[in-house]
Amino acid sequence: MAKSANLYARIEPEVKEEAERILAVLGIPASNAINMFYKQIILQKGLPFEVKIPSARSVDMSALTEEQLNAELEKGYSDKEANRTKPASKAFADIRKDYNL
Repeated sequence: MAKSANLYARIEPEVKEEAERILAVLGIPASNAINMFYKQIILQKGLPFEVKIPSARSVDMSALTEEQLNAELEKGYSDKEANRTKPASKAFADIRKDYNL
């Protein structure tokens, strides 16, 4: 089928630039990526990913002050002492399940 329909969308410039940098490394033009996205919407009969609020916010350790880093480490130690942890094998199994890996 010939590609003849146009799509106009407004997007944040930083998001567009970062996504296009990644697509360039992959060798995929933005128009092809958008076409693939639309095809996945059709195949999945909806968005091809979950849309939900994350249950936990990840911590960017490189952006923390020494005091903030120590506080995060203390939280981890407290969780360990209170048995609020799980083995790495279980954590990785959960990640594989959550992300269909």
